[in-house]
Amino acid sequence: MAANGLIRLRPLLCGTLVRALGCPTRVDPTSLLPGAPCLPAAARARLYATNKAKAKTKGRSSKVNISAALVEDIISLEEVKEDMTGVLSTLKDDFTRNLGIRTSPGALDHILVSTQDGKFPLNQLGQISMKSPQMILVNMSSFPEATAAAARALKESSMKLNPEVDGSFIKVLVPKVTREHRENLVKTAKQLSNKAKDSLRRVRSSTVAQVKKSKEGHSEDVLRLVEKQIQQMADSFSADVDNHLAVKTKELLG
Repeated sequence: MAANGLIRLRPLLCGTLVRALGCPTRVDPTSLLPGAPCLPAAARARLYATNKAKAKTKGRSSKVNISAALVEDIISLEEVKEDMTGVLSTLKDDFTRNLGIRTSPGALDHILVSTQDGKFPLNQLGQISMKSPQMILVNMSSFPEATAAAARALKESSMKLNPEVDGSFIKVLVPKVTREHRENLVKTAKQLSNKAKDSLRRVRSSTVAQVKKSKEGHSEDVLRLVEKQIQQMADSFSADVDNHLAVKTKELLG
């Protein structure tokens, strides 16, 4: 009897509590059920939002940022960063050398020419200009002895050029850039990007292996944090590779 009386009085008690708290008088019908907490709708909304936010952030790894000075006897984070930066720089150079559209003199600038004194970019040995929309002219008057080597470098490049030597001048016919050619360049870009990611993974793996050898004198927690920092660096550079690939792909496809 007493229990049934309390159940019947519950709506009245909840309404009194809502008015006392200064909340809206509207009460969710579910709060009137036996065993349900007597909370105002606004309070329940706030509770739901808080729980939802917690669930959203649950499992999300926090960013690790360890001072290089604290782990210098374990690993040099600066050297790791330099190695990964070198991988990204190599990718940029590969993009420049191998993925030219061949519609401007600048597309030939970075072709390396082997001479008796070493390898030099073509634009350091000859003056490159557009003679017509279909022809690039390389004036080798400053280094005529390197004309044959320059023509050979142009022919052996990945750009599939067919240079013609005329004295100290090299004429380079510019083939029409087809859609198929652009798509092949995109494939090459993806291959170069995958190669760069493989290099990043090798840097990460070798560095983590070096960290694991430094167990003596360091706690496992510190070593795990260092490994996590290295992984985050590798992930960041891998994202940079993806960004460069996206930009280059858009450029190649026009």
